Amino acid sequence: MQVDVVLLTKNSEHLLCKCLTSVYQNVPIKNLIVIDGFSTDRTVEILEKFNRKFGNVFLVQMHGSRAKARTEGIRRVSTEWFMFVDSDVLLCKDWFKKAQADLADGVGAVWGLNVDVLPNVTDKRILKFQSLIARQCFKLRGGMHDTLILHKAVEGIRIPEQLHAYEDAYIVRWVEDHGYKAVVGSDVYCLHYKPPNNWRLQNGIAQAIVEFRCGLVYSHLFEYMIFYPVFILYWCLQLPLSGFRGNV
Repeated sequence: MQVDVVLLTKNSEHLLCKCLTSVYQNVPIKNLIVIDGFSTDRTVEILEKFNRKFGNVFLVQMHGSRAKARTEGIRRVSTEWFMFVDSDVLLCKDWFKKAQADLADGVGAVWGLNVDVLPNVTDKRILKFQSLIARQCFKLRGGMHDTLILHKAVEGIRIPEQLHAYEDAYIVRWVEDHGYKAVVGSDVYCLHYKPPNNWRLQNGIAQAIVEFRCGLVYSHLFEYMIFYPVFILYWCLQLPLSGFRGNV
């Protein structure tokens, strides 16, 4: 079975080559559908390199929110199952092969655990805490870092365009509201390498503002906000471990 892969990008050169290599090595790709926000770095050059090698990269450039980009990606899918993969992750070995074990009747989405990579952190207690937080986060607000989705489970979806965050939650809710289960994969994960500027204080505040504004639109905000203090604590714990830079 081959699947289409939908990849959202914008100025992703810091990890894009390694990301795409991991996807092609671990997923049977029919088409790689890239929705790019008019990158100004080497993103398009890297994509052209992979298209010369594999001949199945389809680039769509557009302005707008993540919601608009994901809706456009879904619209272009041609396979029974497809994947969302973020441009700043590396898939585990045999990702797709392992995920197939979770494709039971009634399953509409299989999410791979995302593990945030922190420089020089190998403490198993911290890694376990990361895993617990990531799993809880998915249950409350979804996630599209590395997610296999049944195409018919999202047929007709129109994600509200103002959702630059929580669009992942909207997709998961849609899948569940249409009679399918969204499950955490039993043995699949990705390593999440956040861009360097993500660790700047100004960027962190800007992301928090986006989350809050989109949360006002997202109908399940209250449920998520109950657990939000734990996410904030988790983020604060990451800062000193990641070599946090307070300058902007």
